[in-house]
Amino acid sequence: MALIVPSLRRERLLWNEGLARVVGVDEVGVAPTCGAVVAAAVVMRPGCHRIPGVRDSKTLSALQRERLAPLIRKRAVAVGVGAASVAEIDRLNIYHATKLAMRRAIARVGEYDHVLIDGNRITGFEAYVGPYTAIVDGDAKVYTIACASVVAKVVRDRMMGLLAARYPGYGWEHNQGYATRVHRDGIRRLGLTPFHRRSFLALQRTLAGDQATLDLFGEATEAAREDLDAAVFELEFAGVG
Repeated sequence: MALIVPSLRRERLLWNEGLARVVGVDEVGVAPTCGAVVAAAVVMRPGCHRIPGVRDSKTLSALQRERLAPLIRKRAVAVGVGAASVAEIDRLNIYHATKLAMRRAIARVGEYDHVLIDGNRITGFEAYVGPYTAIVDGDAKVYTIACASVVAKVVRDRMMGLLAARYPGYGWEHNQGYATRVHRDGIRRLGLTPFHRRSFLALQRTLAGDQATLDLFGEATEAAREDLDAAVFELEFAGVG
């Protein structure tokens, strides 16, 4: 099946209405069981041409994303990256934490006229970001959203690679925190880190009927978790400028 190539049709409609600063937004890291959720916001100049090869980050290899991300940053008028920490995910739930990451990313692009987001409409989102359009499969269909998906994915993968060096044995440098066999085996052998989403793992354990004798909630004092949640933001943005 042929891959969908994102177009600038949505952006052109807005540019033709005089809305010059159109922001494309996407997030990554919703499904993994550890690490922050990361969002990116990208503004391209009106009348720009697409960078060949840019599409939904899920359809690209890591090497392709690493090649495209700096090109996107070079061509963009503005790029913003935002994240929600593990503590925020566990406290707010992943849905609300994801929207928080998106709002933080949008806030970092400066002034703008309209926002394009991937997915369905979000109740009350206008109160935080102003006029916006939600597009199902927007990361596959809309160029600026596809650009945002590439930037966000590269940032989060680098973050997970840095965390893998601090917490070896879970395979995060390869699985980016998804619940692969290597990751699950690492949890059974090593226990949890402060970067595991305990709200996710408790649910996974229930659904999977996991009988492993792990203390899912006993690790790390709250102070230690707060310190590490602050440190994760330094990791997330390391080397992404």
